[in-house]
Amino acid sequence: MGKKKKQLQHEIATSEDRIKLKENILLLINSETYVAMKKNEIAQFMDIEEKQLVDLEKALNELIEEGFIAKSKKGRYVSSSITKIVRGKFRSSGRGFGFVLPDEKDEDVFVSGTNANGAMNDDIVLAKVTKESITYTDGRAKKKREGEIYKIVSRGTKQIVGSFQKSKNFAFVLPDNKRFDSDIYIPIKYVGDAKDGDKVVVEITVWPKNEKRAEGKIVKVLGNYKETGVDVLSVIYSFGIPVEFPPEAIKQAEEIQQGVTNNDIADRRDIRSQRLVTIDGEDAKDLDDAVSIQILDNGLYRLGVHIADVSNYVRENTPLDDEAFNRGTSVYFADRVVPMLPEKLSNGICSLNQQVDRLAFSVTMDIDGAGNVVGHEIFESVINVKHRMTYNDVYNILENDSPELIEKYGDYCDDFRLMKELSFILKSRRDERGSIDFDFPEARIILDEDGKPIEIRKREMTIANKIIEEFMLLCNETVAERFEWLDVPFVYRIHEEPDVDKIANFLKYAITVGVDAGKLSGTQNIHPKMFGKILRQIKGTEREKIISTMLLRSLKKARYSDKNAGHFGLSSKSYCHFTSPIRRYPDLQIHRIMKEHIHGMLDEDRMNYYKSILFERTNHCSEREVSAEEAEREVEDIKKAEYMKEFIGDVFDGIISGVTSFGMFVELDNTVEGLIRVDNMNDDYYVYDEVHLKLTGERKGKIFQIGNKIKVVLVSVNISEKQIDFCIYDEEAPDKINLEKQKYIPRIQRKNLASKRKRKNKKI
Repeated sequence: MGKKKKQLQHEIATSEDRIKLKENILLLINSETYVAMKKNEIAQFMDIEEKQLVDLEKALNELIEEGFIAKSKKGRYVSSSITKIVRGKFRSSGRGFGFVLPDEKDEDVFVSGTNANGAMNDDIVLAKVTKESITYTDGRAKKKREGEIYKIVSRGTKQIVGSFQKSKNFAFVLPDNKRFDSDIYIPIKYVGDAKDGDKVVVEITVWPKNEKRAEGKIVKVLGNYKETGVDVLSVIYSFGIPVEFPPEAIKQAEEIQQGVTNNDIADRRDIRSQRLVTIDGEDAKDLDDAVSIQILDNGLYRLGVHIADVSNYVRENTPLDDEAFNRGTSVYFADRVVPMLPEKLSNGICSLNQQVDRLAFSVTMDIDGAGNVVGHEIFESVINVKHRMTYNDVYNILENDSPELIEKYGDYCDDFRLMKELSFILKSRRDERGSIDFDFPEARIILDEDGKPIEIRKREMTIANKIIEEFMLLCNETVAERFEWLDVPFVYRIHEEPDVDKIANFLKYAITVGVDAGKLSGTQNIHPKMFGKILRQIKGTEREKIISTMLLRSLKKARYSDKNAGHFGLSSKSYCHFTSPIRRYPDLQIHRIMKEHIHGMLDEDRMNYYKSILFERTNHCSEREVSAEEAEREVEDIKKAEYMKEFIGDVFDGIISGVTSFGMFVELDNTVEGLIRVDNMNDDYYVYDEVHLKLTGERKGKIFQIGNKIKVVLVSVNISEKQIDFCIYDEEAPDKINLEKQKYIPRIQRKNLASKRKRKNKKI
């Protein structure tokens, strides 16, 4: 066993050394003073001994293979950027062409279908830039690049989900993901048990090349597309979300004792007698966090946030840990949850269930009347949750003074009132410093026993939800600030400042629709407080939707990072995710680092170890988060389309939520969104204004833009395409609408207007 451990340590060390060597090479080659060198010159410059030359050559070759550097004909190594080679992810449009999204912050590279050279969606590629141009819009320069893919570094997708179709001599699969723009040929010997109409998982065996399409073999049959649950299962496999846990991970979970022993609580603070409660949704089973509150003699609030101590059970470099990292996050669908940890842990020993002892990681914060944390403590604890509260129950206690609930929970109702009081203080403090709060409603989809949607409504955010939100935000911020001050390797949740150009465009647009932006439009010093003022100004008005949407599009996406860049949206200098280790791997990673610090184990070796792994780990977790969000959104769209299928021909009130050149999106009160195609707007010829995001009729001057109320008729639903089509309801039309005519009316009626418009443009 000792020999095996030493061998593993050696392999880890070797891997870390190679990563470090590659990092140092890149620092050298990308430095401003670097002059193209040969291998021996690099070795001499970096003080690399002769016995390490083999490692140097391997590192250089790997960097070439990965597209970070290039080697000239004379054997000199240079940065890829000098040779106009771009390394990045290929994103197919599904219509032949695509774009390379560079690893470095730079403009995307357009790649035509003839220059894709077999690249498929999500492949990591090297593209050679063949054409560059600069265009000017409103005096601002914008670079455009075109190129061709000359090398595929790694394939992004090895398995694809699609619909199986079979003929006598061959078969093929039509991918569900429309970014894969051609079908996959399946030789008869690789068909297996698949039948026509089945949803299948196909493994690519031959990659596309020149005009030849990809080939594959069926590795899993998910079932006929009409069967219950197959739609969701197809999405799960499409996004590479693991469904089953590896046997070794299950075995490890089964061996974990489902109770707290005396040995477990040794050296922990025993706070089982304190008044702790959990507050979650009615259907929640993985309870991460419990809270407690009291008023101290000096008038301060003492808020306790107690988080499930998952790291006590999921140890580093074990099968459970490896699988948790691979998944990155739990994924929540309308009909199921795909957990990050086996249910034995997520719903069992790690879940803070009521009236049982549980191990926790506690943060207590002493807070003054202005919402400032004037003192805090972080410690390992053993807790016993007194009540498992729901959002509805807490809401009814606080807002409706429910006699039954007040009698049931007695003195705890005073705690809830105190929590409400403190949450208002914390929210006011966040508003004052400039935290941005969007109010976009989420959908709650109710399914029957067969997985069929029977109701869709907005998910309500009550005072109970907001209490927990404020407490978790404060706890995460307190932890991040503490470890930023300690200057140890850490996992931050960052939200970088937006691009100045995007904000300038947003402010310009906001002013054109009547928002008082004051002096903001000319500023270069972007602060979130300015946007908070705008959002409060438009709250409850018809402009709220359009301005909020435009602002959200102007901001960057939050992500995980090993470097602290602050959180712009929260107007916070330091922020992290600490409060949900059952369902998020970054939180679990943070817990380990915090524990090692508390126990004095974070020595130089461990510090260097974390420095070597956290960059890769934070990137992976960010990617898994994006995949989970996209998968959840896709299932939601499927269920919404399935639900709306029953209402074709019905009239609805909606709000225009988006405007494009091909039509406008309309959102109903239940959050369902559909498209009115411009081809079906037959009363005029509508011109698209890209700057102001509106459609204007040339003849009648009628304007459609985001935020406008509109009455629509549901004309068609395509569940497999997740497409919902509306048309504008005409109050003067007959009660019975001819849906077939409404679907695809050509623009012939507007031919004369179109010709007139073209002539006008020529004169200009």
